[in-house]
Amino acid sequence: MARSVFADGHAAAASGPLQGVGVGLRYPHHEQVLASPGAVDFFEIHAENYLSGIALDDALEIRRSTPLSIHATGLSLGSAHGVSREHVERIAGLCALLEPAQVSDHISWSDTGGGHVPDLLPLPYTEEALDVCAVAIQQVQDGLRRRILVENPSRYLAYAEADFSEAQFLAELVDRTGCGVLLDLNNILVSASNLGLSPASELRRLLSAVPAEAIGELHVAGHAIEPIAGGGTLRIDDHGSAVSADVWHMLDTTTRTIGARPVLVEWDTNIPAFETLCAEASKARHIVSAIPEYARAAC
Repeated sequence: MARSVFADGHAAAASGPLQGVGVGLRYPHHEQVLASPGAVDFFEIHAENYLSGIALDDALEIRRSTPLSIHATGLSLGSAHGVSREHVERIAGLCALLEPAQVSDHISWSDTGGGHVPDLLPLPYTEEALDVCAVAIQQVQDGLRRRILVENPSRYLAYAEADFSEAQFLAELVDRTGCGVLLDLNNILVSASNLGLSPASELRRLLSAVPAEAIGELHVAGHAIEPIAGGGTLRIDDHGSAVSADVWHMLDTTTRTIGARPVLVEWDTNIPAFETLCAEASKARHIVSAIPEYARAAC
C-alpha cells in the first residue's frame, strides 16, 4: 500500500500488517507520546472515543510515526436489530483519515433497539446467533471495504442453550465471512474461570478450531478478582491492573503454537503512568521474541 502524505508533505507510517507489541492509546498519555514517539510498535485506539473529533488531531499526529489499529466497541455485532449503517459509515470515515492497519470489534451485543447499554454482553452460541453475527460482520466488512477481526468476549454465566462451543462459533464465523479473529487471552482466562472450566483447555480448543492464519492479533490485560456471596470468586474483565502470570503463560503457549502475532497490552481503568504500560509491553516482547518469525520481522 502506498504511503499517505499529509497536507504538509509529511508521509504517514505505512499501513501494512501490524507487527510487534503495542499498547492502548489513552488520553492522559497523548502529550508524552507526541513528545517521544517510537516507545512501542503500534497503538490501538477505541473508535468511539474519536468519532466526535475530540483528540482526533492527536491521533493524526501520532499516526505519522506509529501504526494504529482501531478497536470498536459499539458495532453490536450480535444485536438482533442488526448493525447501524450510520455507525459503520462513521467508522469508515475514521478509517479513511487514520488508515489503521486493523479494525476489530467484539462478538457481543449492546444495542437494545432503543439505545445502547454500557457493556459488551455475550451471546448464546446458537445457530440463530451465528446467523445474526455472520450477516452483521459481512455488512461491516462491506461498509469498511476491509476484513475485520472479531474478539472473543469475557463471560460471567453460561446460557442454557448452545449449539456450539465458543471455539466452534468463532471458527464458523471465520468460515462464513472470511473475518479474522482477535484472540483475547485474558478473556479466555476470565470466562473459563467464571464458568468452572479449565483456561488451558479452552485455549487449546480455540487454537485447534480456529485456523491459525485467521488469528490476526492477541490481547493481554489484567482483571479483578471479587468474592461472591456463598464463597468463591468472580473474575471481572476490568483492564485495571498488570497482566497476570497466567495470561503471560497463555501468551507463551499461543505464540509457540501458532507463531508470532501482534500483541496488544490493554489497560483501560486505573490508568498507570505510560512507563508502566511500556514495561508491560516489554514483558510481552520478551515472550514473543523467542518465536523465530518475530525475530526475523524485527531485523
